[in-house]
Amino acid sequence: MTGIDTLQNHWGLSRTPFSPDIPVEQLVPTKGHAEAVARCRWAIASRQICVIVGEVGAGKTAAARAALAGIEPARHVPIYIPDPTIGLKGINTTIVTALGGQPHYAAANLAIQTSQLLSGERDERGRTPILVIDEAHLLTNQNLDGLRMLTNTAMDTGADFALILLGQPTLRRRLKLGVLSALDQRVTTRYTIEGMTRDETTSYIKTHLAWAGRTDTLFADDAIGEIWQTSRGYPRAVNTLATAAMLAAYTDHKAIIDRTSTEKAIADNTN
Repeated sequence: MTGIDTLQNHWGLSRTPFSPDIPVEQLVPTKGHAEAVARCRWAIASRQICVIVGEVGAGKTAAARAALAGIEPARHVPIYIPDPTIGLKGINTTIVTALGGQPHYAAANLAIQTSQLLSGERDERGRTPILVIDEAHLLTNQNLDGLRMLTNTAMDTGADFALILLGQPTLRRRLKLGVLSALDQRVTTRYTIEGMTRDETTSYIKTHLAWAGRTDTLFADDAIGEIWQTSRGYPRAVNTLATAAMLAAYTDHKAIIDRTSTEKAIADNTN
């Protein structure tokens, strides 16, 4: 029996509660999450550019995943790029491949091919490509401008695809630079995901536990308070600290996760 299995059995859980693979329908509809999802869906429906930023672990990818979960597969083609450091050529290659093409080797020909396939997907097949680029703050200014050029094919009458850029707050600040003003003017919706409130963090923890099989009280209120303060309400940090607190309380042979075990877990994770 593995360590995680032992921990789950001790707490009467059927699965790991604080996992990033929780089904989108189980995600807690916090204000920030719901707003980010709504912005993404609007961009998809109107084939626009959407920029969602937030600190590490704020839930940007989860919001995009939830937005994509509501689309009609027959009318949309999602293309997710988790690592934009592959550069514009790599991005274009990924797009062409996703749309069933054989990518050209030469960068100039590849860019033309990408534009043609994006346009053809909507005009010929009636499907809207949705390009989601994670960690978009890692894109160079040249690559960001190259993405803007892809939206130029319709001569300002609307793009052939939706573009969702997910990144850290530096992305939003960089878009205000003069060199990227043309792209910034094309961004029709943008949103910054902040950390969850104390009440939202409580709901988040309880919802994840219920998904894993526990609906009774497992975390003491003051333990949740410690997790919220330390994590600043960012989901990924909440996941890490809640799991560490469960392990600390298990090691201490406790029936619930209390403040003492949580403080011990926080000290181990922040020192």
